[in-house]
Amino acid sequence: MVAKKSIKFIKFLVLFLVSFNGFANGDKNPQGNTIDTPDEIKEYISHHLKDSHDFHLFTNNASGTHYSFPLPVIVWTSEGLKTFMSSAFHHDDAGHVIVEKGGVKLTKIHSKIYELESGATSVSFDEDHHATNAHKVLDLSITKSVFGMLLAGLLMFLGFVALARSYKKGPIPTGFGRVLEPLVIYVRDDIAKPNIGDKKYRKFMGFLLTVFFFIWILNLLGLTPLGFNVTGQIAVTVCLALFTAVIYLFSGSKDFWAHTLWMPGVPVILRPILAVIELVGFVLIKPFSLLVRLFANMTAGHFVVMSLIALMITLKQDFGPALSTGMSLVLALFISVIEILVAFLQAFIFTMLSSLFIGMAVEEHDHH
Repeated sequence: MVAKKSIKFIKFLVLFLVSFNGFANGDKNPQGNTIDTPDEIKEYISHHLKDSHDFHLFTNNASGTHYSFPLPVIVWTSEGLKTFMSSAFHHDDAGHVIVEKGGVKLTKIHSKIYELESGATSVSFDEDHHATNAHKVLDLSITKSVFGMLLAGLLMFLGFVALARSYKKGPIPTGFGRVLEPLVIYVRDDIAKPNIGDKKYRKFMGFLLTVFFFIWILNLLGLTPLGFNVTGQIAVTVCLALFTAVIYLFSGSKDFWAHTLWMPGVPVILRPILAVIELVGFVLIKPFSLLVRLFANMTAGHFVVMSLIALMITLKQDFGPALSTGMSLVLALFISVIEILVAFLQAFIFTMLSSLFIGMAVEEHDHH
């Protein structure tokens, strides 16, 4: 039974790799040109690692038509709130399609939405390709990353509701709750208790469980053909790190602040210097290490997988299509399996460090 499940899993990964990287079969960029050079491949990968207002499914190589799943566009303009579907832009960043809504003309440039000045009929650019007659708007759209976070939140809600209901039937959970219970116990016994302590860990369990499952689910969604890269968006990791920072800074005990601002046991002349160093560490360095570690690891993982898939294009002339495709598929499959481990590992590391910082803030020191 285990062997059959392993075979099914490998088949799924192969299908995923083929579908996830459409450019490997000759996809086209927004200008309609086939992606077949190293520079075009890098630009394509960079484009797909960024957030977008729709899901790009595939491109018809014969006609150059892009097929996408549109998402709601919600922007605040000079004339107030405007809403419409992203399909109005026709997936054409290069052509700069003008969308007029309620007397306001909007266009999308490099995945950013701009409002044209009054009377303008097209976008004008300077020598550095910056728009001269358009300005950015407040974008509140349901982008691909926002959709991914909402989906992760819904899956967490359904999973934990199922776990809570299963406990009503007896001490041993049933159904999907049996899958979640070991992970919940793992976060409690191996992350929260050792770092925060048996007396105070329960207060922070809700946050730690939320962060762990939120990051883990988003990382797994990033391995699907839908191409999510939510934890590879710096804005998302910044928010997660800020939540951790706010919690441990506002939960810090009097003893913690006394040791931070006026460290005992050292010469008085050094205490102000050490106070500045400690404050910088807790306010800036520790949150920065959290956000950069998650952002860099997940972005690098996606970039490596897509780059290995692209080997079937860059090595086709030297080794032939069959050998280059085989090498690309084997290497990308290997890295994708590692990415499954990394998805869990990054969720564990973020949660572990968050609990460690919280434990440092709420710890009570013994005074002799």
